[in-house]
Amino acid sequence: MNLQSLFGIKLPIIQAPLAGVQGFELAVAVSNAGGLGSLPAALFSPETMKTELAAVRAGTDKPFNVNFFAHTSATPDAAAEAAWRAALAPYYAEYDINPATIPPGPGRAAFNAETAEIIEAFRPPVVSFHFGLPSADLLARVRAMGSKVLGNATTVEEALWLEAQGVDAIIAQGWEAGGHRGHFLSHDLTKQMGTFALLPQIIRAVRVPVIAAGGIVDARGVKAVLDLGAIAAQVGTAYMLCPESRTSAIHRAALKSEAARHTAVTTLFTGRPARGIVNRVMRELGPLNPVAPGFPLATTAIAPLRAKAEAAGSGDFTSLWSGQNASGCKEIPAAELTRELVSLL
Repeated sequence: MNLQSLFGIKLPIIQAPLAGVQGFELAVAVSNAGGLGSLPAALFSPETMKTELAAVRAGTDKPFNVNFFAHTSATPDAAAEAAWRAALAPYYAEYDINPATIPPGPGRAAFNAETAEIIEAFRPPVVSFHFGLPSADLLARVRAMGSKVLGNATTVEEALWLEAQGVDAIIAQGWEAGGHRGHFLSHDLTKQMGTFALLPQIIRAVRVPVIAAGGIVDARGVKAVLDLGAIAAQVGTAYMLCPESRTSAIHRAALKSEAARHTAVTTLFTGRPARGIVNRVMRELGPLNPVAPGFPLATTAIAPLRAKAEAAGSGDFTSLWSGQNASGCKEIPAAELTRELVSLL
């Protein structure tokens, strides 16, 4: 199946949904350039979601993707939360933060009936899910909108599971990818593979089209994954310096620095493994410290430290999401970058 019939796009480029560092502007720019722009809706409030979706609809008549989480939240545990705050206590003292004033934070809602009702008014051409898929009834509502469904696989087993649920295409997320790992059948990180090991195995195992993600930042990378049989490349980190992204000044500076050469998968910022540029808290506590509560409960206690440090111009407690290869990051318009990515095809 070709891209035109599957997604209605001309270029084999999908802009990865970059939760926290982008909104409608980047999605619109990539879609108008002929790729598939993506809107990361997982962190949006209902009102923000409506506003952002309306802006995408107003900005382009081309296909676009809306991305959601399909996770199961960890159960709050007072002892675990106390242990996490104890580990952060020296930093609270350094920044004169009283941990008793930090209220329990809201979780991150997975795709639910309220979300489905919101997007039904916009009928997005493509809907993608991270951390598995929502329930069968919610998935049926998405399909009833006429939306194509994408699922994210980090192992062959996850790809086979997604195919069995009837997804239209599978995103093969390699270990190199920035941001949250999409694994959902197993939390054993030793099962996670690099893009060029994972991609051909998934392509051989399933019949649905496969999209490659992880470490793809330039035209050579795009050509390589297409040569291996991917139908498209999903590119995230490379777009983070584009003017249409909302990447913060601190995050932009990190991506442009030598620090971007050293990334690690960490649970410190949300409780779930995600790849970012190594900073102070990751070095001092260890990126996979088991004291961090499960997703998304780790976020609340570290958030005040992030705010205080950022106010002082520091990214010591910021989730500086990035893939292992930030060399393709360019401060050029997203449309120009999108065209560059297909220049060898």
